[in-house]
Amino acid sequence: MIVLSVDSSSRVATIALLNDDNLLGEYILNDKREHSVILMPMIQNLLKDCNLTVDDIDGYVVSKGPGSFTGLRIGMATIKGMSLGSNKPYVSISSLEALAYSISPFNGIICPVMDALRENVYTALFKNENNKFEKILDYTPLDLDDLLDILKEKDEEVMFTGDGLTKHKDYIKENFPKAHFAPTHLSIVHASALGELGLNLLKDGIFDDPNSAPIYLKKPQAERELERRMKMDECKS
Repeated sequence: MIVLSVDSSSRVATIALLNDDNLLGEYILNDKREHSVILMPMIQNLLKDCNLTVDDIDGYVVSKGPGSFTGLRIGMATIKGMSLGSNKPYVSISSLEALAYSISPFNGIICPVMDALRENVYTALFKNENNKFEKILDYTPLDLDDLLDILKEKDEEVMFTGDGLTKHKDYIKENFPKAHFAPTHLSIVHASALGELGLNLLKDGIFDDPNSAPIYLKKPQAERELERRMKMDECKS
């Protein structure tokens, strides 16, 4: 089975092609260029470099977030379109789970953190329990101090990963002695990790409904601003 996986949940655009036994190829571009401009050319070039065509793909994997609202919509729309156009299944995987999976051999709690502005992060907790990679705290936006309080209660070694470290690593070091940090190259989402997780689901016959939506965790800014204005109008009336 050959799968194409795509993540565009952050400023990083990453795509990969995998089969049952191998990573066939992967592109990672950590740049400010718009995903809407670069994503399809990246897919076309990777297929060409791997001597494959769209007809060779048996299934698709895409990040469902959390992350950039625009980036998630672009990735999801791209994969949904390719899936529907080829009548091949797709499955969506959280970007947080893909981050954690890249360092899953760690013997302790794995804590991916993605920047959610101010002092907040998108996060979840994962751990290898009896040789099984499991989620032990569901996807959630948290104040960083609240997250550290939760981890202190668990009293275990913790490996942090994700783009939230760019902003919060020093603070975590100062306030959580049991912190470890993933190397830089593993602190971004890899489409290969996303694809491996999705490949296992697709092989088991698990795939998404065409109407599935991304995990935003927070409402879009425009929607929050509208709600704020409506509340102000209510107070004035």
